[in-house]
Amino acid sequence: MAIRPLVLYPDPVLLRPTSEVEVVDDSVRDLVRDMTETMYAAPGVGLAANQVGVGLRICVVDITAGEEPGNLKVFINPKVIESSGSQVGEEGCLSFPEITLMVERSFAVKVETLDLEGNKVVVEADDFLARAMLHEFEHLDGYVFLRNVSSLKREILKRKIKKMIKTGDWVAMDAT
Repeated sequence: MAIRPLVLYPDPVLLRPTSEVEVVDDSVRDLVRDMTETMYAAPGVGLAANQVGVGLRICVVDITAGEEPGNLKVFINPKVIESSGSQVGEEGCLSFPEITLMVERSFAVKVETLDLEGNKVVVEADDFLARAMLHEFEHLDGYVFLRNVSSLKREILKRKIKKMIKTGDWVAMDAT
């Protein structure tokens, strides 16, 4: 297992849709282990493969950030098949250090995904788990959470990030 470097916005890998996993094999399982270790070390509650520079449709979510064993959820080629309700809440993102935004998302979701053996499974979630899952799925589609705020706020944040990049203050959280 290895902790991988986090990719920060505006890296183009974050803005491209990821590719479906063709076969769930040992290389996919190794990537999931690395992603999980990276997410816990950051610490975070979710991580998409493109946030570590890999363009595959894989993400991991654990809303306890590793504090409670058995809560890790792995999503390979996830597809939302139902969503309902609405919730607004604060979100952060490992690809946007030190930035949090109020984001509206569905309250409940039903998702079809593959497990680590390549079997199709259905996962249902609500509240914060649904929020975390939808945030990561958005990454897999090539979107970042900036798209969920007004164009004015988005432009202000982009300018702030650009300034931080110039001054060297835009750095990934140390996951090592």
